Amino acid sequence: MDKAIHDAATLKAEISGGIHKSRVHDSAHKHVAGTAEYIDDMPEPAGLLHAGVGLSDRPHAKIVAMDLSKVEAAPGVVCVLTGKDVPGINDISSGGHHDEPLFADTVVEYHGQLIFAVIAETRQQARAAAKLAEITYEDLPFWTSVRDALAHNAPDVITPLKLQRGDAKAALASAKNRITAEMEIGGQEHFYLEGQIALAIPGEDDEVAVWSSTQHPSEIQHIVGHVLDIPSNAATVYQRRMGGGFGGKETQGNGFAAVAALAAKKLKRAVKFRPDRDEDMIMTGKRHDFVAFYDIGYDDDGVIEALDATFAARCGFSADLSGPVTDRTLFHADSSYYYPNVHLVTRPLKTHTCSNTAYRGFGGPQGMLAGERFIEEIAYALGRDPLDIRKANFYGPNGSGRDVTPYHQTVEDNIILRVVEELEESADYRARRQAIIDFNRTSPIIKKGIALTPVKFGISFTMTAFNQAGALVHVYQDGSVQLNHGGTEMGQGLYIKVAQVVADVFQIDLERVKITATTTGKVPNTSATAASSGSDLNGMAAYNAAKEIKDRLIAFAASHYQVSPDDIEFLPNRVRIGGREIPFPELVKAAYFGRVQLSAAGFYKTPKIHWDRAAGKGRPFYYFAYGAACTEVSIDTLTGEYIFERTDILHDVGRSLNPTIDIGQIEGGFIQGMGWLTTEELWWNDKGHLRTHAPSTYKIPLASDRPKIFNVRLTDFSENREPTIGRSKAVGEPPFMLAISALEAISMAVASVADYRVCPRLDAPATPERVLMAVERMKKV
Repeated sequence: MDKAIHDAATLKAEISGGIHKSRVHDSAHKHVAGTAEYIDDMPEPAGLLHAGVGLSDRPHAKIVAMDLSKVEAAPGVVCVLTGKDVPGINDISSGGHHDEPLFADTVVEYHGQLIFAVIAETRQQARAAAKLAEITYEDLPFWTSVRDALAHNAPDVITPLKLQRGDAKAALASAKNRITAEMEIGGQEHFYLEGQIALAIPGEDDEVAVWSSTQHPSEIQHIVGHVLDIPSNAATVYQRRMGGGFGGKETQGNGFAAVAALAAKKLKRAVKFRPDRDEDMIMTGKRHDFVAFYDIGYDDDGVIEALDATFAARCGFSADLSGPVTDRTLFHADSSYYYPNVHLVTRPLKTHTCSNTAYRGFGGPQGMLAGERFIEEIAYALGRDPLDIRKANFYGPNGSGRDVTPYHQTVEDNIILRVVEELEESADYRARRQAIIDFNRTSPIIKKGIALTPVKFGISFTMTAFNQAGALVHVYQDGSVQLNHGGTEMGQGLYIKVAQVVADVFQIDLERVKITATTTGKVPNTSATAASSGSDLNGMAAYNAAKEIKDRLIAFAASHYQVSPDDIEFLPNRVRIGGREIPFPELVKAAYFGRVQLSAAGFYKTPKIHWDRAAGKGRPFYYFAYGAACTEVSIDTLTGEYIFERTDILHDVGRSLNPTIDIGQIEGGFIQGMGWLTTEELWWNDKGHLRTHAPSTYKIPLASDRPKIFNVRLTDFSENREPTIGRSKAVGEPPFMLAISALEAISMAVASVADYRVCPRLDAPATPERVLMAVERMKKV
């Protein structure tokens, strides 16, 4: 790899591109102006039809009879689709589980499950007609919560995972101090601004083109192929940008694309499928909620000696991604801490709810939250500052004997203590904590809290095969460059980062690199843009493609101009060849007439990683990203309401490819995590109906909920020890867990009511109601 790709000092200020520079998001001006084109903004094809959904109104029941005659006769209706109309496989499950039908046939397994689709001339006609169906059900037993699933001895949707090292049972039995408790950890709705949507246009023979708001175009391609009984080469999927994804469009777009494609091929007309926001929230999966049961043994210094924990999850009616999600929960149950004796297991439970799915952090936040609860329990039991207990349990340096995770991966790049101590000093944590304790002694109603929590997050797909990416780079005769790769843009800035990489290779202005829509027709067999790996994978693939073209240009120039390759240097927008300099386009033009190939497909696969799930051992992560957050909060003990006063963040992204984009990801991740842990509550009633299915009942954070003072910095000393693109580190998911500091700060404020003698054991989300109930519990201590 070029030294320039790793060395910021070699970059020339004259070019507008290049890595390690702050550059505005490529679509930022369009976002602000409202001109960014999403699928629903595209000019509609002639004869476009629209889909509406017929959903189950029971959580678990047999379909005894179904009369759709009134639906078919409704104004504007062209046809009604059910499972009988599927020419291929009536299944849209991810990972080949074959447990998620496109259309429910004889049994429905959650309220909101798709039974039929109405295709009509207008969207309003399709939605109105869908309500005319007459369906007779025979109700069956159902359960919607983790505790109900355990009470009904519900099956697991996938084989549980077990991680163990040492002898946790014996160590717990001999531990001087021991705590046994449990914690409820809530789920979360993705609440992307752009809802699920798909547009399908039929082609000749078996071909179909699909525009889908998806993080995984190749999976949409496969699912459409299976449903239509056509090969993947007949289905082409396009994705220019999404209005947010957060994991909710990794698998959950499958059904919408499949319905649109099925109707388009059947009717030989273009079909768009855009559900209403309520339908979207009712039909689609959420972040997994858990009940964590834990048993901790520790010494008088607060050092953990043993841990035994079970993480029981609400997975929904089908497997979806619950296997890898709950696996990652265990991978991050250590948070930043070394457990000498540990036993961890999952219970991925079937429930009669929508199938839960990927969400930013992919199960990791739930495990990490539990890990921080373990520390909090010990701190309150010993009457110590939780930060001191955190430090006492941090992983040690490589080779210290305290550097091996529960999944037997050695932590080789540990910088967590340095990150935490730098933030502790810059945020003035100790003095502020003492001031808060002094304030709480004399303030009868308003109580304050402060917490400083760490993040250690593993980067890579735990499914090893997904850690690969492709890219396609074209250089045209005028020196302009077109870039395509397998990553998808959902607002996170992936496209601009990868474009910076290509501009850096050629040393050309960023404006000379055209970013094109992701499509399965250019880069095949792509992995989902997920697991925080978008820049790592696609950036390296694009680098490899651009480097291949650059090497061809160097070889051509050496031959054509009769100089040594060592005498050729790419300078800003020009190339030095021996003693002369020529513009980059001039070299490209000459190379074209010299019949040099100016196009290349790049490929990259993450090295070193491997994972044996059955043994619970391996190296599932290429490296770790680190961070820390210090949050201060005030609560009203009469109402349970709270205000976030200040948050300070220090986060490790290695050598940032684009600092402005990365800081934006950190800020957004923190606020989204704060919402998960405070205001965002999912609630099913006793009929199995999700009642928090609209902005009126589901509360995401507002701009006014952000901390009054919000300081975010990137570490200035970190560099990825692994040869990632530009020695950078992933930034998509790790910042999300910085928000755990917000919950811990609320917990301290509540604990002050009982003079910090008892762990409040706040469940998440810590809504004002939960905070108020915790305050009342503390008053009785």
